[in-house]
Amino acid sequence: MAFPHDISVPDALHGPRVLLRPLGLDDAAELLAAIHESRGHLTPWLPWVRHVHTIADAQAFVARTRTRWRRRTDLAMGIFARNGGHLLGGCTLHPHDWSLRTFEIGYWLRSTATGRGHAAETVQVLTRFAFEGLKANRVEIRVDPRNAKSRAVPERLGFVYEGTLRRSAPGANGEPADRMIFALIPDDYRRLDWP
Repeated sequence: MAFPHDISVPDALHGPRVLLRPLGLDDAAELLAAIHESRGHLTPWLPWVRHVHTIADAQAFVARTRTRWRRRTDLAMGIFARNGGHLLGGCTLHPHDWSLRTFEIGYWLRSTATGRGHAAETVQVLTRFAFEGLKANRVEIRVDPRNAKSRAVPERLGFVYEGTLRRSAPGANGEPADRMIFALIPDDYRRLDWP
């Protein structure tokens, strides 16, 4: 089902320390710098990273994310520091099905921004928006079991572990990889202490 036009999607979402907004072409240079800085840290988990090497590649990546944002097929955003506006990473609120209001959250951080709670705060902001702004029926996070840092985010925030889908997604090397599924439904969300 197409995006329901009775739903409003703001141009930015705010957390205490992060600002989430769509990337613009003027962010391409900083995106490229974040990828160069973090290539070894990101490549094992994000296949698209190996295709971004030049400013033209970064601009093309941004243009694709902006097209998907306009069509509401993916709500991809940059994660920026509220203080100073520095690009910390990226995130996506991916609608699996607009009619069912089911969404998947994805996130990545540049290597110098890890270990400071930015991923957890980003997931909180996106989850809150999904349930309160988009009336979500389900929000999930899929994680490669080998990515301990990424897996710790939904575990720490109280997402329910539902199981592991074996060899269900392409890994960064193109080979089939497992995905752990963590999810919240409205009843779970209402029981959390952080919303």
